[in-house]
Amino acid sequence: MILDTPSRNLRSKRIAPSLLACDFSELGAQVREAQAAGGDWLHFDVMDGHFVPNLSIGLPILEATRKHTTLPIDVHLMVQNPERYFEVFAKTGADHITFHAESTAHAHSAIQQIHLLGKKAGMTINPGTPLEFFKPVLADLDVALVMGVNPGFGGQKFIPQTLERLRQLRTWRDDLNPNCLIQVDGGVNLENVGMIARAGADVLVAGSAIFNSAGIAHNVNLFRNQLSKLSDGNA
Repeated sequence: MILDTPSRNLRSKRIAPSLLACDFSELGAQVREAQAAGGDWLHFDVMDGHFVPNLSIGLPILEATRKHTTLPIDVHLMVQNPERYFEVFAKTGADHITFHAESTAHAHSAIQQIHLLGKKAGMTINPGTPLEFFKPVLADLDVALVMGVNPGFGGQKFIPQTLERLRQLRTWRDDLNPNCLIQVDGGVNLENVGMIARAGADVLVAGSAIFNSAGIAHNVNLFRNQLSKLSDGNA
């Protein structure tokens, strides 16, 4: 497993390019470019057409991705009964596996299963689900993912109420499990990344804001510049 040590330092904020927005005809090249540009994780969205109304990438793409990067691959399972897939995604190249609390009746058991596979365990909830779902399992999580949009489609606008959810989750995290990383996925862009990071996010997932015609390296650099302003008090 590729290790990633938590830190609360503002300059250690992680950028996780989301491969759902990449050009799949150039997958290997874009994965390598994202790593060379300074991406910290690669975010890998899996949708089953049942838990969310869309289908997306799966195991063959993960296997291909793993061949082109040494970065941690952060698999986000937007699927029903996610426990069925933990082992196969772990074997195919995932370093972190995140599931939705709404998709299983046994969240704590799911976290244990991921840890037994030697992987980092993450849990997330939909924007309309009470934040309190995190509290019973927060002490055991490596990643707590806050959705900035409703899951299922890329390119959506960030939901403003997410900021208050981040602030509350950060308070709980600091009390219950300071090593847990708070991640945000959905609607993250150059205009809002500063306030999202200030609200408590440690890991910023960005798709279309990184994989676009301006260039991956250029966009990652712009994100890094925005985050660097946090330590100066200017963002």
